[in-house]
Amino acid sequence: MAFRDLPAFRNLRAFARFLEQGKLLSRVHEPVSLVHDMTEVHHRVLVAGGPALWFKNAFSENGAASMPVLANLFGTPERVAAGFGVNLSRIAELGELLAALREPAPVDGFKDAMSRWPLLRAALATRPHMIARPDCQAESWLADDVDLARLPIQTCWPGEPAPLITWPLVITRPPGTAADDTTRMNIGVYRMQVLGRDRAILRWLTHRGGAAHHRAWSRSGEDMPVAVVIGADPATILSAVLPLPETISELRFSGVLRGERPRVAPALTIPMLVPADAEIVLEGYASATETAREGPYGDHTGYYNSVESFPVMRITAITMRRDPIYLTTFTGRPPDEPSIIGAVFNDLALPTMRRQIPEIVDVWLPPEACSYRMAIVSIRKSYPGQARRVMMALWGMLPQFNYTKTIIVVDEDIDVRNWQDVAWALATRMDASRDLTVLAGTPIDYLDFASPEPGLGGKLGIDATNKIGAETHREWGKTLQMSAQVRRRVDEIWPRVAASFTDGAVR
Repeated sequence: MAFRDLPAFRNLRAFARFLEQGKLLSRVHEPVSLVHDMTEVHHRVLVAGGPALWFKNAFSENGAASMPVLANLFGTPERVAAGFGVNLSRIAELGELLAALREPAPVDGFKDAMSRWPLLRAALATRPHMIARPDCQAESWLADDVDLARLPIQTCWPGEPAPLITWPLVITRPPGTAADDTTRMNIGVYRMQVLGRDRAILRWLTHRGGAAHHRAWSRSGEDMPVAVVIGADPATILSAVLPLPETISELRFSGVLRGERPRVAPALTIPMLVPADAEIVLEGYASATETAREGPYGDHTGYYNSVESFPVMRITAITMRRDPIYLTTFTGRPPDEPSIIGAVFNDLALPTMRRQIPEIVDVWLPPEACSYRMAIVSIRKSYPGQARRVMMALWGMLPQFNYTKTIIVVDEDIDVRNWQDVAWALATRMDASRDLTVLAGTPIDYLDFASPEPGLGGKLGIDATNKIGAETHREWGKTLQMSAQVRRRVDEIWPRVAASFTDGAVR
């Protein structure tokens, strides 16, 4: 297969130009405040399925922004797919390619190897290319010139304590690795509260790669070098939020998505490599000992997080292009950008799920349920107890279901993305005394304050499949369905029947 439908976007501005040419990006000339107002504008446009927004005249109490602010970049599934380099209709095909890269089948001879050349070429594209004079270091703020207040950092919701960097790509590496070893590098998106001109809080969950690296550095009593990218090419941004195995570097994987080798450069003040084509890079060190209270901030749950302590990063340099773009977003109750991205990732991950659990037909993680807390799964059922086995497999085998609180399993005749279908299956194929599976004391998102303990709570499995064999002792109902012969006969006369309706309501 040809891996990309679209050209390779080397940087954020190339992607923005592509969107603008396709009328998928709009320039906002009206002055818009970075404090709350930008969130409201962004939310209204996103709900309407509108374009990416290029704010030319953002401002705050510090005055007019010195650079444009780009928001709603991935506000529709089509733009998320474009970030991957494909049309939305080919996301499932891209998912098959990613599944093969994660778990390649043995090559059967030269002919088979040649048929997989696009896959092999994509894998080879991950080797980084070192750039001597990168665009991301065209300008640099060092020492006393470092000042986060000079960046147009957004304050999203009322009651938040300080501006928040919402789209930071936080780059870390474990201790004992070379600065140029990209195979061990981790890129994650962890929001950052501004504490002062050269200090910010890094908020990450304990199971994330950046947190694991920080614990390792802290055990040796060393501050951890950190680079933070604000505004990268779409392949690097999306790689940072993909649920990749821990053994795969997000930076290298971005080369697979983009179809060309990652371009990197040494940072100026820390022993790290950074994406050479980034818009803005913050360099510095995450303290081994200093923490600060973070929050409360609005989150994807639709609530404010509780205030907790996280490591403080001291910023040693801010570098940027000569005409940088500041990338921002907000998080809140869906729909928001993370929920739009999550819906596309749902389809992207489906081939990998099917490889591990072959009876799966489809999976839907509703955005309304925070994109991961509920899953609806359809299966080809062939034996009693199969629905429960699938629940356990999803919770136990696939890391992305670790925090999924509720799994509903239905038959393949149910459209998992149609709530009417799902409600019918629940009402007619599920009995509460037989078909509920409740697990206690399991890992739960610690942001979920509905759980009895932080990070520990229950899971619910609902078997809404037709019952077979030992699952029931009653005669099971037969689904109403018109015969194919009748449907064909009505298809023939339907145009004439529909034409007779005078109100035009039926076509």
